[in-house]
Parts: sequence; structure tokens; C-alpha cells
Amino acid sequence: MTGTDTTDTTSSTAVTAAALALGDDALILSHRLGEWAGHAPVLEEEVALANIALDLLGQARILLSLVGDEDELAFLREERSFRNLQLVEQPNGDFAHTIARQLFFSFYQHELYGELARGDGPFAPLAAKAVKETAYHRDHAEQWTLRLGDGTPESHERMRAGLDALWKYTGEMFQPVEGLDEVDWAALEGRWLAAVTGVLERAGLALPEGPRTGAWAAGAGRQGLHTEPFGRLIAEMQHLHRSHPGASW
Repeated sequence: MTGTDTTDTTSSTAVTAAALALGDDALILSHRLGEWAGHAPVLEEEVALANIALDLLGQARILLSLVGDEDELAFLREERSFRNLQLVEQPNGDFAHTIARQLFFSFYQHELYGELARGDGPFAPLAAKAVKETAYHRDHAEQWTLRLGDGTPESHERMRAGLDALWKYTGEMFQPVEGLDEVDWAALEGRWLAAVTGVLERAGLALPEGPRTGAWAAGAGRQGLHTEPFGRLIAEMQHLHRSHPGASW
């Protein structure tokens, strides 16, 4: 094997790793948001959450197609083969809990895709489109955080509880991803933290306390280690496809 062949193989492997990480994030969060169908607090949110879920599913399809057959990757992989962040697999909880998850993730995804779109890497075309979608996702989460945080005592407490419960999963977002070497992860985290802090201050909420990195923090989804709710999620997500292999509609 020549040096050029080795370089090409390494590059291809890195792109595959990054596509799986980003694609699995989008796929799993899309499924979680889809669980709100028929259960959202108002009809407008049925539409809004469904639209966000569809945006994420579209991203997932493009990313997973860079790796292989998108249906097989979504419906036939085992739990340890998924590379999504542990944050996105967390159960919806109440509406405030879902909004807290959206606040953390959509601000991260918007900053990440913005940086990728400014580069010339293999994900730049996707990122240029996705950054426009994530701007809406970010605005939706921000507006609901403000409404809930600065609303009634109960809505304020529910929003605070959601933020506190999910805070420990946020550190994993800024662990370097193979294949995304152009990303300045420390700078990305700094921008994310400043933006999230600004929203919470406007909502009358404090930044959660507790570790985001280190031994007492969560986060090994990128290594294929997932939390207990993830097993139930993929069992539901994959049930139809596995029950009728080869079927088409």
C-alpha cells in the first residue's frame, strides 16, 4: 500500500466517524422530538416540534448516507454502534425538560455548523444549509426558555429542574470528534457557554452548578456507551423495520 493510499484511507475513516457522530445526534433527537406527536401542550407546538424533528431527520439521512445505507444504519445497528451524544437520548420528561435539552443542543449545533460552513471540509455544504435550520431551532428554544423561566413560579421551577438535570451531559458536546479537526472546540465551548448564559440571565435563571467534565460528569456516547433509556428508544425506533425485514411501502 502506498503512502497516498494510507492517507486516503485515514481520511475516509475520519469522515465516516464524524458523519456517524453528527448523524446519530440528529437521528436520535429527531426520534425523541417525534415522541411529542399528540402530546404537545398546544397545537402550535405539535407543528413546531414536528418541523424541528423533520429538519434533524433530513440532516441524519444526508450524514448517514455518507457512511452507507441510511436505513440499515438507523434500524439494524446495535446499541453500542451508535455514536450520539448522551444528551440527545435523554427522555423528554415534561415540556420544560425538553426545552432545556433543546436549549443546550440547538445552541451547540448552531455554533458547530456555523464553523463547519465557513470552512472547506466535506461537511461544509451540509452545514451551510443546516445552520439556517438550526437558527430556527435555537430561536425556538430561546423563546420558550424565556417564557417558562420568566413565567409562573411553577414554570420557572420546572425549567430550572430541567436545566439542572441535563447539565452534566453538556460537557461531552465539546470533546473533539474524529474527522472534525478544523473545529476549535475550546472556542466553540466558550461561545456556547456565553450564549446560553445570556439567555438564562434574561429568563431569570441561573447557570446550573455541578461538573460538566471529569469523573463525576456524564458522557461516553461517542464511544458507544449509552444511558439506560437509550435501549428502550432504539427498541421502539427499530421495531417495525426488524419485524418486517425487506418490506417496502
